[in-house]
Amino acid sequence: MAKLELQKCILGSVYTNCYFLKNKETGEMLIVDPASEADKIAEKVSSMGGKPVGILLTHGHFDHIMAVEEVKARYNVPVYACQSEAQMLKEPSMNMTGYYGAGCSIKADVLLKDLEVFDAAGFSIQMLHTPGHTKGSCCYYLKEEGVLLSGDTLFYGSVGRTDFPGGSTVEIVRSLHKLVDSLPEETEVFPGHDASTTIGYEKRYNPFV
Repeated sequence: MAKLELQKCILGSVYTNCYFLKNKETGEMLIVDPASEADKIAEKVSSMGGKPVGILLTHGHFDHIMAVEEVKARYNVPVYACQSEAQMLKEPSMNMTGYYGAGCSIKADVLLKDLEVFDAAGFSIQMLHTPGHTKGSCCYYLKEEGVLLSGDTLFYGSVGRTDFPGGSTVEIVRSLHKLVDSLPEETEVFPGHDASTTIGYEKRYNPFV
């Protein structure tokens, strides 16, 4: 992680990890899954001395998107997501924001295809489509930094729940194998909830592998 400074805030009612990826050379920053509490997000951005240039969404559930519109407006930055998650992001009844306060309807500015590589904040990032938690769940892989943002696909010793609409146990196990079978074992994994891990650890000890 030579030029990457990675920090997180734990936000909202279900303790979602919101990550801040700052390029130490330029100060440019990406915000991953702005879950809620936009003021706390702004405080973290300020304390890190970052200049946000984009928002990355791993999926469209309420606990990962409630602050998206406010953060987007504050910094005037684009929102990135998997193209298969467009409907989930748009429909409050699907993303469940309507059940937890004001419903959110979000339109991503950049819809990514599986394995697409893009540049943001000076980083080369690959979007890996990993359905199972939702149809358009995805992970973001920063190969040069040895980092994977895994959303609610891969957790420390586990995987995301599959009992929400669009969830599939078969698909999430397939997605897990997509990750552990293709990424270097030393890759650091930063999930949407709970503790970080590594691909090597999950390859050996995750019961879903």
